[in-house]
Amino acid sequence: MHTILGNAKKNKQADRVKDMLLQESLSTEVLTERIAKGQVVIPYNNKKILKKPCAIGMGLSTKINANIGTSEDASNVNEELQKMKIAEKYGADAVMDLSTGGNLDKIRHEIIQKSGIPVGTVPIYQIAMDTINAGKDISEITIKNILDTIEKHAKDGIDFVTIHAGIKKEFIDGSIPNKRLLGIVSRGGAILLEWMKKNNKQNPFYEHFSEILDILNQYDVTISLGDALRPGCLKDATDNLQINELFALEELAKIANEHNVQVIIEGPGHVPINQIETNILLQKTICNNRPFYVLGPIVTDIAVGYDHIAGAIGGAIAAWHGADFLCYVTPAEHLRLPNKDDVKDGVIASKIAAHAADIAKNNDIQRDIQMSVCRRMRKWTKQAELSLDPEKFALYRKSAMPKTEDVCSMCGNLCSIKKSDEWLV
Repeated sequence: MHTILGNAKKNKQADRVKDMLLQESLSTEVLTERIAKGQVVIPYNNKKILKKPCAIGMGLSTKINANIGTSEDASNVNEELQKMKIAEKYGADAVMDLSTGGNLDKIRHEIIQKSGIPVGTVPIYQIAMDTINAGKDISEITIKNILDTIEKHAKDGIDFVTIHAGIKKEFIDGSIPNKRLLGIVSRGGAILLEWMKKNNKQNPFYEHFSEILDILNQYDVTISLGDALRPGCLKDATDNLQINELFALEELAKIANEHNVQVIIEGPGHVPINQIETNILLQKTICNNRPFYVLGPIVTDIAVGYDHIAGAIGGAIAAWHGADFLCYVTPAEHLRLPNKDDVKDGVIASKIAAHAADIAKNNDIQRDIQMSVCRRMRKWTKQAELSLDPEKFALYRKSAMPKTEDVCSMCGNLCSIKKSDEWLV
């Protein structure tokens, strides 16, 4: 089976790779070389056509992902589809369906069919819910359940999947986990923790990793190696559990690449600002510059209700130092399932973080220069078009129209830009 990675190793250009050249500044040769080395990935299931594919990795613009999906308490598929459209509208490069409530197969089908951007899933969620709904215990999950569910997701057209294969039995059997304040905060990681403890066996995703890769190779699905042991609070950041799992993820990544399956490495989590650069350097060193996907990171534990801001601060710093893929954080993080407004706020916050980092690392400043030119000329309509949220721009402008239309209500006739144009000649 031909995959994007397999073709790149042979120095062949798939059409899906050529699509990226319109979006990125890299040459065909450099992009192909980096895909072959595992430094760039293009999540793109070979059973479908994507309207807006994206490339993630070294030398590319920073991409962002928006999580959507139902829960047992809220399982309206139409609401999730609206969230998906909002995420896409405001600039998300990918979405992940994290559904755990309702008809999971139907929800996933609808999201895949109506998304113009890559879609990811976390199969362990459906595996666990199907087991519980069948009246069984988590410990009764079998490798057949795992492989069948992953294949079902791949057949449906999923572009990337999070697989928690790096949480090994030996990591959770010692005394180190007891030193953590918040233990395991990854939902997938906690499910596998329960399975391993009850069965006293190795992580089945780790033991049967090659079988999983055979499925992903068939559909050219990118694997996102989940950080089941990511820190869930600042106190637990950059500890031995997190670092040990990172070494395990690179071990698995090498095996995946041998199977011509593309790999993303997932990362923290809650990290103090002064540890973010170290976290990125550790991942890039241990994992040979593979694409790094971070949740935030969130830089303080007390920003409840404003975690999109805490995540944007961490995301900007992380991307500046080399993170390639930012998972958005919404204001609802730690509180409830996000609503449509939360999704919009989370996407825009992450877009700000990604763009701020791209200015620093790629000198991606042209849009900012255009905005400044339009500000000087007081071209309000064009400023709205260049902004990340044109609707909010128009609403604010309309809500406080100044007496003179070519200025704003903050300065009015004392507009510094207008006076500069009059007297700085």
